[in-house]
Amino acid sequence: MTLDDLTTPALLVDRGRLARNLDRMQARADGNNVALRPHVKTHKSVALAQEQRARGAEGITVATVKEAETFVAAGFEDVRVAFPVTGRDKHERLQVLRSEARISFTVDTVAGAEQAAAVYDENEPVEVLMEVDVGHGRCGVPWNHDDAAVHLARRITDLPSLDLTGILTHAGQAYEGPTDNETTAEALQRVGRHERDRMLRLAARLAHADASGVTPEAFEISIGSTPSLAAFENTERDGFRVTEIRPGNYVMHDAIQVALGAAPLDDCALTVLTTVVSTQRTAEGTARAFVDAGKKLFTTDTGYGTDGHGIVLDDAENMTPRSDTTLDHLSEEHGWLTVPSSSLLEVGDRLRIVPNHACVTVNNQERLHVVEDETVTESWTVAPRSW
Repeated sequence: MTLDDLTTPALLVDRGRLARNLDRMQARADGNNVALRPHVKTHKSVALAQEQRARGAEGITVATVKEAETFVAAGFEDVRVAFPVTGRDKHERLQVLRSEARISFTVDTVAGAEQAAAVYDENEPVEVLMEVDVGHGRCGVPWNHDDAAVHLARRITDLPSLDLTGILTHAGQAYEGPTDNETTAEALQRVGRHERDRMLRLAARLAHADASGVTPEAFEISIGSTPSLAAFENTERDGFRVTEIRPGNYVMHDAIQVALGAAPLDDCALTVLTTVVSTQRTAEGTARAFVDAGKKLFTTDTGYGTDGHGIVLDDAENMTPRSDTTLDHLSEEHGWLTVPSSSLLEVGDRLRIVPNHACVTVNNQERLHVVEDETVTESWTVAPRSW
């Protein structure tokens, strides 16, 4: 099958770029003596997760209980839900999975820990990680609130059906980009350093407080975020080291990662194949082209350094952008392109566009088409998109 045989819009994954991305992150994990536990919410593909495992990934990370169920059913035996799971129904579903796989999840409040503890069996305690906020401001115990962290760690330890396995964070502030007088590279180094050092500091604080028998030999320190890991170097503090990394977006990369300096455009493995369905001239002397991929496929997410909702390519083989064309507006089924009045785009032309946010784009579709040059070599199912 060739690209001409595909109905648009379609998601394409370049086999060569994907393989390089997988190899590079596995090498970074190996070089820093950490486990690579990739976050599969980016691709939601069993086939792709199997490729990650074959290269050395140790377990997987998921965002939802449904994702955990899907990947355990496919034979994955070590699944971490990097989310403060809440609700008896969800915990009961995770408990069922424990007969087939090692299951762990996060807690960041006493209430969350106590609600989870009510479901599991104290004779077979479930592994939990305390979620830590290292600057993103989302979920997690603030990294510098020692008393709160110690209090929560002690409470988890007091609950016999829970086993405090470690601490976990996501440095989402890496997506904010540079501050004044910083380069993109310096910003990634800063956030990566903060993510690592703040987690090591907190682990040492918990050990010093004797909060829960925390020791360097048996305590996991898990960090994530593709951009912060672009500059990751492990180190030691009071015997503690980062033990695992959980990047997700690295398999595909996208326009946001390019803008942040986490990856060059040539590393972007995911593109959207779309068709021009209409063209118009405007009164201002410019022109528009409309494609058959709108906000139901592209995300409306924007971020530091992005221009519009994706990067329109002129030459997909060499990843050369059309510098004069912008995907600057989305409606549900339409992508609106601003093009020069002299544009040669015509109805029926096909374009390839690198989306701003690969994770959301994949989540909105049912299949990924793996391509080599103009040939479609495989088609991978995207896992169900519910909780």
